[in-house]
Amino acid sequence: MPRFRLTLAQLNPTVGALQHNADMARAAWETARAAGADMLALPEMFLTGYQTQDLVRKPAFAAACRAVLEELARDCADGPAMGIGAPWWQDGRLFNAWLILQNGQIATVIRKHHLPNDGVFDEHRLYTSSDICGPYRIGPLRIGTPICEDAWHEDVAEAQVESGAEILLVPNGSPYTNGRFDTRMGLMVARVVETGVPLVYLNLLGGQDDQVFDGASFALNPGGKLALQLPAFTDSVTHLDFEQGAEGWRAIPGPLASLPDALEQDYHAMVMGTRDYLTKSGFNRVVLGLSGGIDSAIVATIAADAFGPENVHCVMLPSEYTAQSSLDDAAEVAQRLGTKLDTVPIEAPRAAMTDALAPLFAGLAPDVTEENIQSRLRGTILMAIANKTGAMLLTTGNKSEVAVGYCTIYGDMNGGYNPIKDMYKTRVFDTCRWRNEHHRDWMRGPDGVVIPPRVIDKPPSAELRADQRDDDSLPPYPVLDAILTGLVDNDESVDDLVARGFERATVKKIEHLLYISEWKRFQSAPGTRLTQRAFWLDRRYPMVNRWRDGA
Repeated sequence: MPRFRLTLAQLNPTVGALQHNADMARAAWETARAAGADMLALPEMFLTGYQTQDLVRKPAFAAACRAVLEELARDCADGPAMGIGAPWWQDGRLFNAWLILQNGQIATVIRKHHLPNDGVFDEHRLYTSSDICGPYRIGPLRIGTPICEDAWHEDVAEAQVESGAEILLVPNGSPYTNGRFDTRMGLMVARVVETGVPLVYLNLLGGQDDQVFDGASFALNPGGKLALQLPAFTDSVTHLDFEQGAEGWRAIPGPLASLPDALEQDYHAMVMGTRDYLTKSGFNRVVLGLSGGIDSAIVATIAADAFGPENVHCVMLPSEYTAQSSLDDAAEVAQRLGTKLDTVPIEAPRAAMTDALAPLFAGLAPDVTEENIQSRLRGTILMAIANKTGAMLLTTGNKSEVAVGYCTIYGDMNGGYNPIKDMYKTRVFDTCRWRNEHHRDWMRGPDGVVIPPRVIDKPPSAELRADQRDDDSLPPYPVLDAILTGLVDNDESVDDLVARGFERATVKKIEHLLYISEWKRFQSAPGTRLTQRAFWLDRRYPMVNRWRDGA
């Protein structure tokens, strides 16, 4: 009975590190050869890393990709075929391609037909849409390869199977967002039901800028029965065997990894996104301001889980408005996590700044300007520590604050990366409770309750003036987040939200704050994308915008 062994490499490349990525492919190929595989498969755009954005348009980059591909083909001539994603220039046009390296050469080029052009994707800007490519033969098996978006539509898979494909192998660069696992599975089950052949969904792994590729690759047999499930957020080189019977080829069932629940998915994405953004940029240590509040506590925990507590430097920067309880809470968070904690009071530099500005501010009443000076002093001190120690500064604003501008530009917004940028405040509360109750092998921080319950339960405050609370100037976070979810994530109108029971004046205030804060977000640090409406590529608004709903 004919058999076919396919090795799936769910691995983490780095954008632009062509030789490094090729070396990973070689190592996976050696594993495949040792296992007697007929073919090794790597994800979409693996050679370059994904997404390359406009880097792929540079002729010198394209030439370097071609040279590395040809070298890789020569090095991997004596053994299984290799399928690998890479850009491909042909007749003056650039394609998102998947290439079959076999017998020392580039034997087959599969070019992407459907180019995504929404959300974080701009592929119409970069690539040419190809005609649908037919199947190719590896040993006894004819394989059709819809590349990522191609498999989200019926036509490519159907055309390839009608042309003789006996299985579908789908290389992907599909970034993580909430609910993405179910979306992918539903679409791929549809392709299997439509075509009647097995399907392998191979996804990329790792963080790149704001995006995280979660892996979670899988295989389906006809009827949509799950034959293989690889773990999410974990690298894997796995062999999947196929056998040809009276009804055609079928995948022999392999391991079925359990997928995490929604809170764990988000948390693992933030840990992986933070770690990969820093390590791929050349950093392995972080510094952050630890205020005693919930946002900095969860960011410190994410950093400890990403790098180990010994590589996390927390700094408390108290003023006269800082409560003793905040000092105590910051100290306890650092102690529970096992991170370093230093204290740098800002009262003296604040007094010096006040004295320097006194002649210019004479006759003007104190206002938010003086509050922001405190935040900007903290930002300057933290940046100085980061520069001096070679660490990257993490900033700690949640999506609720980033949305309405409840943050100080060049102050608490200072930093190179923000793990919780796409997480609303109410979700931060849930995430802290989840982390206190769960520990996983991939977490480098300690087990147990790492964020004291009183940090989670106390009223949030920026502590920039006496007795300040966030809800002095914002609605309670459950109300704020519900309105923001409507305005930002769901593009609802003011009338829609009023019809759902929110006060019109409150909705209009939040809408106004959202629009006037666009310029701040334009200058903010990148952060882990968790939703399909993250600030940056998912939601692109003008900084100058006088339109208001209903105005």
